Amino acid sequence: MSLFITCPVASVERATAFYTALGWTLNTEMSDHDVSCFAIAPDQYVMLGSHEKYASVGGVEELVGGPDTPSKITVSFGLDSREAVDELLERARGAGGRVGDIDDYSFMYQRQFDDLDGYHYSPFWVKADAEPMA
Repeated sequence: MSLFITCPVASVERATAFYTALGWTLNTEMSDHDVSCFAIAPDQYVMLGSHEKYASVGGVEELVGGPDTPSKITVSFGLDSREAVDELLERARGAGGRVGDIDDYSFMYQRQFDDLDGYHYSPFWVKADAEPMA
């Protein structure tokens, strides 16, 4: 299973410079001017997205904080199928979790849920014929 931790940042350029200075590896295929993706271990990534980009995925505008209020992070992980994503979301709903939006991109199907303590998860399935992010 691949794991993605997504964090909203005030400046993608500034965040990219910081994480590059840490010696982490930028995945250029999954990065653009709105998001930088850093590999931190095999199949584990930190995604640094602009506030606008972060808020646009899954309808999470209320999760973006400011300099004095930390933002929530999103923990994303890949599943084997679209059905597996939907089944997990139904289990989350049944257990009392808050279920959010569906994001159905050309390359990926993604859903959102919060657990009972408000932690935000975003399971996804990458479509077999997907093109890399531009």
